[in-house]
Amino acid sequence: MHDQPYDHAHEHAHAHNHSHTHDPEAVKAVANRLARAIGHLESVRQMVLDGRDCAEVLTQLSAVRSALNNAGVQILKNHMEHCMVEAVAQGDAQAIEDLSRALERYLR
Repeated sequence: MHDQPYDHAHEHAHAHNHSHTHDPEAVKAVANRLARAIGHLESVRQMVLDGRDCAEVLTQLSAVRSALNNAGVQILKNHMEHCMVEAVAQGDAQAIEDLSRALERYLR
């Protein structure tokens, strides 16, 4: 991962840009959660290929879904605590609209 804070600019169809930094430890924690979920999903894939019991596969898929949801919650929490606080301080109302749209997509 990065030793420096992660900087990025969000570019949207409406040509609005804002940049902010992410805490490197938070980025690493989310990346680790996602890596574990990827590994778990690969194991579930292998279970399917091996013809394992459907109930076992469904149980493991549920665990993968839970891991992904937990990563999403952590991203949202970090976003609210850092990115949104910064956006509000800068008077960036567009950031709230962007978050609302992202939440709508995420919660589908």
